[in-house]
Amino acid sequence: MIRYDPLWETMRNRGISQYKLLKDYHFSAGQLSRLRKNENVSTYTLNTLCRILDCSIEEVAVYLPDNAEPAD
Repeated sequence: MIRYDPLWETMRNRGISQYKLLKDYHFSAGQLSRLRKNENVSTYTLNTLCRILDCSIEEVAVYLPDNAEPAD
């Protein structure tokens, strides 16, 4: 499973809020919602986040094997 937990820490470290992503960078509210729910997003979306945040993919997403999924 791909999780986007590192994204929120990276955003905090860069001083970019979800509101700023939406208003200043015209990021899609739908894509942001999908990221919050750890749902599928396109590589275009991941690329956009890496460009905005000036970071690597590892600072946005992490892969966890299915047997290592945390309990929600």
